[in-house]
Amino acid sequence: MFWQILLGIWMTAVILASFLYMPATQGLGQTGRIIVYHVPAAWLAVLAYLMSMLNAVGYLRRGELRLDRQARINAELGTVFCLLATVTGAIWSRAAWGWYWNWDPRQTSIAVLLVIYAAYFVQRSAVSDQDRRARLSAVYSVLSFLTVPFLVFVVPRVYTSLHPDVINLEQGGFDMDRKMLVVFLAALAGFTGLYAWMYKLVTRLEALLDKMEEKRGEAESVG
Repeated sequence: MFWQILLGIWMTAVILASFLYMPATQGLGQTGRIIVYHVPAAWLAVLAYLMSMLNAVGYLRRGELRLDRQARINAELGTVFCLLATVTGAIWSRAAWGWYWNWDPRQTSIAVLLVIYAAYFVQRSAVSDQDRRARLSAVYSVLSFLTVPFLVFVVPRVYTSLHPDVINLEQGGFDMDRKMLVVFLAALAGFTGLYAWMYKLVTRLEALLDKMEEKRGEAESVG
């Protein structure tokens, strides 16, 4: 309970600092503050999809349905953060280029990523047998994540993009004001903690629902 309270205080401080402490960005003005939410969301989408893939590999090796559930939960959280990154990116695009969507390489690649993982959930809902669904989902999860580094890191750099980079590759550091950097790193840490809390919460909730279902089944069998 203590760390959830600490996380709430931390995220509140990040939100306040993004408006009161962090300066407006050059070229984007006040809208540039969205970097504090956009980039961490994109980072967590990649992290959650990575964890989903690792859970899937674990299931293929051990055959434990617990790992299939963890893979699904991480894929769901990854998609939530991917959608958040898409929406905040569209707002950023409107401020920078005048359009919410202009098929910039980064926007296109994240749209493709959403479609790939949407198919993951369609595949799960189409298979009723639990073990078969888990196996097919695990294989698809592994294959899906192979596209993530390509779509997130390679495509936007192979093709010309107007999307600004927060990392200066030539200097090997973050290309931003010191105050902005402090808030940005705090946001990365806070959002990562938020992801961990959400994962733990959903896992506990589903375990509780399973126990309730088991007790209901036992009661029906006795009755």
